[in-house]
Amino acid sequence: MRDVAIVGVGLTKFGERWEAGLKELMSEAWLSAMEDANISRDDVDMLFAGTMASGRFTGQEHVAALIADQLGFSNVPAVRVENACASGGTALRQGYITVASGIHDIVVVGGVEKMTDVTSAEASTALGGAGDQEWELFQGITFPGLYAMMAKRHMHDFGTTEEQMAAVSVKNHENATKNPYAQFRKKMTISDIMESKMVADPLKLLDCSPLSDGAAALVLAPLEIARKLNDTPIKILASTHATDTLRLAERETLTGVKAARIAGEAAFRHAKLTPKDINVAEVHDCFTIAEIMAMEDLGFYKKGEAAKAIAAGETALNSKLSVITSGGLKGCGHPVGATGVKQAVEITWQLRGEAKDRQVTKADIGLTHNVGGSGSTAVVHIFGRTN
Repeated sequence: MRDVAIVGVGLTKFGERWEAGLKELMSEAWLSAMEDANISRDDVDMLFAGTMASGRFTGQEHVAALIADQLGFSNVPAVRVENACASGGTALRQGYITVASGIHDIVVVGGVEKMTDVTSAEASTALGGAGDQEWELFQGITFPGLYAMMAKRHMHDFGTTEEQMAAVSVKNHENATKNPYAQFRKKMTISDIMESKMVADPLKLLDCSPLSDGAAALVLAPLEIARKLNDTPIKILASTHATDTLRLAERETLTGVKAARIAGEAAFRHAKLTPKDINVAEVHDCFTIAEIMAMEDLGFYKKGEAAKAIAAGETALNSKLSVITSGGLKGCGHPVGATGVKQAVEITWQLRGEAKDRQVTKADIGLTHNVGGSGSTAVVHIFGRTN
């Protein structure tokens, strides 16, 4: 297996991108990543495109072939990757495996979703496909409802409070104000979160990630080639993936995500690192309780301790551990197919020292954690500087 590095990144602004369609979003991100990597179309060996529900949101399937056609890659193999909200992270893992195995040298990995051209009800139905259609969605449960049950159980077992969950949102919105690509660049207070509309008790509107449009892309290369293309290639130290039951009702616990724990443990083992070695992390904060559980599942905190730590400021920018410097799904936005790739873009910028106003002072090792559904899929990557 060869060492693999990120040599180029590209990102669109996230939000309600009325002026841009699926093609425009993909092109913007993919071309930016290739320009950043100093490569041309002739250098690219393969494309991966992560998207969850492009057919439901835009009517467009066959997205990988579309991006290849749009960018003039007529003879380059292109594959769409669908793994619910973990589509982007899974696409990155597929790209990593392809380069590490030696099958291809230069691989462009992207993720995209155009979600705001349909009604909220239509979007909810499309997103609901990430759960068990027969046993969950058909019975009337929604994803806010599933995560609300997790939140209620976490509150019952560990004394987690609604104000502590609100503190997650406040932190992430604060970081989003420093990110020009973010959907919501507005500071929030605990009162703002607590007074927002109830969606599924105890989760309120501002505990939930939004519908978003956007795309992100990365260029991967073997480390020996990467050093010739870029002065600051970012090495992928670990790439892991785990799954659990699709139905929440069949999980071992409602207060954590087993797939995330397994993927996290494997990632740290493969990288020969521990949670204490991580300087900056992008975790999957689709709901505020999701970030709390992620910090516990990944071993940053013992079960029941993350909510208090986050509320105390331990994961704020340039604190004990800088978590979700991009603003996350909550503040930066959540175009579901793009999210896992966007997380890696943010970590790359951080490790390169290019994150500007949100730059972590010491950023040598970074982690991403991308979840599909209510936790049935989890993908974890660890990244490190090479100089």
